[in-house]
Amino acid sequence: MPEQTLARQLAAFAAHARTAPLPEPVVTSVRQRVLDILGLCVAAHRLPTSHAALDHVAEQGGRPQAYVVGLPDAVPAAQAAFGNGVLAHSLDYDDTHLPSVLHPSAAVVPAALAAAQAAGADGTTLTTAVAVGIEVTVRLGMAGYDPALNNSVFFEHGQHATSICGAMGAAVAAGMLVGLDEDGLLDVLGVTASMAAGVIEANRTGGTVKRLHCGWAAHSAVTAADLVRRGFTGPPTVLEGRFGFFTAFLRGEADHDQITDGLGERWAVPDIFFKPYPANHFTHAAIDAGLALRAQNVPLDRIDHIELRVPAAVIRTIGQPIDTKRTPDTGYQAQFSGPYAIVAGLLGGGGLGLGLGDFTDELARDPARRALMARVDVVADDECTKIFPYQFPAIVTVHTDDGRTWREEVLTNRGGPQRPLSDAELAMKFHDNVAGRLDPDTAEKVVAAVADLADVTDVADLLRPLTRLRTVTD
Repeated sequence: MPEQTLARQLAAFAAHARTAPLPEPVVTSVRQRVLDILGLCVAAHRLPTSHAALDHVAEQGGRPQAYVVGLPDAVPAAQAAFGNGVLAHSLDYDDTHLPSVLHPSAAVVPAALAAAQAAGADGTTLTTAVAVGIEVTVRLGMAGYDPALNNSVFFEHGQHATSICGAMGAAVAAGMLVGLDEDGLLDVLGVTASMAAGVIEANRTGGTVKRLHCGWAAHSAVTAADLVRRGFTGPPTVLEGRFGFFTAFLRGEADHDQITDGLGERWAVPDIFFKPYPANHFTHAAIDAGLALRAQNVPLDRIDHIELRVPAAVIRTIGQPIDTKRTPDTGYQAQFSGPYAIVAGLLGGGGLGLGLGDFTDELARDPARRALMARVDVVADDECTKIFPYQFPAIVTVHTDDGRTWREEVLTNRGGPQRPLSDAELAMKFHDNVAGRLDPDTAEKVVAAVADLADVTDVADLLRPLTRLRTVTD
C-alpha cells in the first residue's frame, strides 16, 4: 500500500471526488464563484497592467486551446490561465477565505477554465475540479495559519499565500481536468511546489507585480499538469518532507491536521467570503456602517466628528498614516482608506451599495469628500480585535454639531456565511462589472449559462461571449 503522505491523501481525495457527488451547497458556491471571476476579468480591462499582460499573451503564439477574456483568438491553455488569472485578481475584488486571508478562486478558476477548454471538458467536470482545487488551496493556507499570531505564517515570512497555495490547488484542478489518476495528482502537487511563488512586499512599498501573482499561479498549475501528463514526477513527501513545501515556505511551522481533518466530508468552499465592494476587505464593515447611517438620514452638513473603531491589526492598512488616509490621491489609494470607506458609504453609490465607479481618482480628490474624511479618526477597538480575523468588524460613531450621536456596529461581513450574497446580488455585481464592455443581452446570457453550468457541454462556450469587449473610456 502506498505511503499515506499528506500529498497522497489530497490526491486520493481529488481522485475520489470524480465519482462522488458534491454536496449541493458546494455546487452552488462553485457556480457563483465562476460567475464572479468572469465578471472581474471583464472589469479589470480598465487597467494598464491588464493590457500589458494580454499583449504579452497575444505575442506568445502557440496552439489555440483556450480563450482569455478580451482576446478574440484562442491561445495555449497555460497562457489563457495566465491572462485570466492576472485579470481575476487585479482589482482586489475577488473572494476571500477567512481566517487564512486567501483569495482562492482567482488562481483556481482561471486554471480550471483553461484546462477544461483544452481537454474538452463539460460543466459538471469543471465544477468538481474547481471545488477540489479551492478546497486544496484553503487547506494548505490554513496549514500555515497561526492562531496565536492571528495571522498567516506565509505573510509573516513575506510570502503571498494566495499565489503559493493557489498554484497547488489550481494544479490539482487542472490535473483532474486533463485526466490524471491518483498517482498523477500526487505528482502534480510535487511538481507544482517547485513552481509556486509570490513575494508580498508590493503591498508595503508599491509596485503592480501583485497583479501577476494569480496569473503566474494559474499558468504554473496548467503547465505542471501538462508536464505530469507527459511523464514528469514529484516527491510523495512534497508537503511534510525534510526539504518539502512546509519547510521551504513555513520553516516547518505547519498544522498538518488542517490538511486531513474532515477531508472529503467538511468543505470550506461555501463559507468563502464574496466581496460586495471593490475595496480592501478591511474597509467593508465601515462601508456597511456608512450605508446604514445614510439610511438613517444622518445630516452630512452637521457632522462634527466620526470615530471608526476596528481591529487593532487592520489600522496599519486602512488608518495609517492617518493624514494620507484622509487625503487619498487615487481611486486605488481610496480602496485602502478607512476614512474614504465611511464617507463613500454615507454618500452612497452604485453596484451593491458601492461599485467600481465609486473609487475613481476624481472622487478620491473631491473637496467635499476630503472635508468629511478630515473629520474621521481610526482607532483600535477591543471587541473588534477579539473577533478578527474570522470577521473584519467595525463600529462607527458619528457626532453632529448639535450634540446628537449616531452609532452603527457591523460585526459580521456581508458576503460571508452569516450574511451571504444571493444569486441575484451576485448577478448584479456581475452586471456592474461588465457594464459598458458587454451589451446587456450578452451579459444576461453569460449569467444564465453559468447558472446552468451542469448543462454546459463545452466550457469554451462560457468564454466565447467574453472575448470581444467594447472599448470604453474610464
